[in-house]
Amino acid sequence: MGKPYHFAVIGCGGISRVHIEQISKMPNARLMAVSDIAERNARTVGERAGVDWYTDYHELLKRADIDIVNIVTPSGTHADIVIDAARAGKHVIVEKPIDTTVAKAQRAIIECHKAGVKLSVVSQHRFDDSTIRVKDELVRGNFGKVFLAQATVHWYRSQAYFERSPGSGTWAMDGGGVLMIQALHTLDVLGYLVGPVSSVYAHTKTATHPGIEVEDVAVATVKFENGAFATISATTSAYPRNTTRLEIYGEFGSAVIENDDLTHLYFRTVDEPGPMFGGDALNWADGIRHHEKEVAHRRQFEDMIEAIRENKEPLVNGEESLKVLRLILAMYESARTNRPIYLSQV
Repeated sequence: MGKPYHFAVIGCGGISRVHIEQISKMPNARLMAVSDIAERNARTVGERAGVDWYTDYHELLKRADIDIVNIVTPSGTHADIVIDAARAGKHVIVEKPIDTTVAKAQRAIIECHKAGVKLSVVSQHRFDDSTIRVKDELVRGNFGKVFLAQATVHWYRSQAYFERSPGSGTWAMDGGGVLMIQALHTLDVLGYLVGPVSSVYAHTKTATHPGIEVEDVAVATVKFENGAFATISATTSAYPRNTTRLEIYGEFGSAVIENDDLTHLYFRTVDEPGPMFGGDALNWADGIRHHEKEVAHRRQFEDMIEAIRENKEPLVNGEESLKVLRLILAMYESARTNRPIYLSQV
């Protein structure tokens, strides 16, 4: 198993619980410290986890016994903290997005390369069993040419959600609304499975959450470099529950991932095209379910440890994370200008 890797978590908000719990379940990892600018949060989380706590993350970064820092602060603070951690010689796992602009993200990536540390941006759904299976089938060519996809993220967030902390629902701290905060993971998986995006045409608006700066509903059409098309629909106004669905259609097969589970997986052969109007077929998705809710986070943390040990890049490094950031920023620019935007322009 090798030596244990020592972790610290910067930011003690809601998602920190997931990071701390999953680190505790890894036999080759140990949590050493946490930090938050709010003393009450830092103390509460640190005492609960039985580790040291700080209100100044710079003090935490001075410790020689910390190998990996998990950054789970508001989006608009990510790049600066990543840079500080890299300069302190720490490997970095940062919650999505890497930051709110391409320029800030690129600065963070460059500093990590300069310091010789690994950078992993949380895109845990790439590590879901469903994503792994569909990716494997695509690589094997079992879908044939992919021509269409659809990403749907229909969630609900109350007005109180956007009033829970300063900066929530603002461009400065969140970098966007439903696309940047809720739909980013699904859009990341969409690009990971179908391929690089060529252009996008989007519309966004704030429909049901007065007072926020960012969008709570968005739609878009996408063209990929391989010629495939996709539609995107996202909102945080779909009362009362959250539904996420990703559909992939190729000339020989199709797949549907719904709420992280692979619910549909169908294939045909060239010489067995099926009934004229479709019909019943064998569903190869049976049994591909995500039984443990947050295991994908742990898999991404383990991917970071493997990258350090083998001196290779994590699956979702800084350059990979830029792809979905560019897509979302292109959608915002398209909605602002009411025209299609090519990703090469972002």
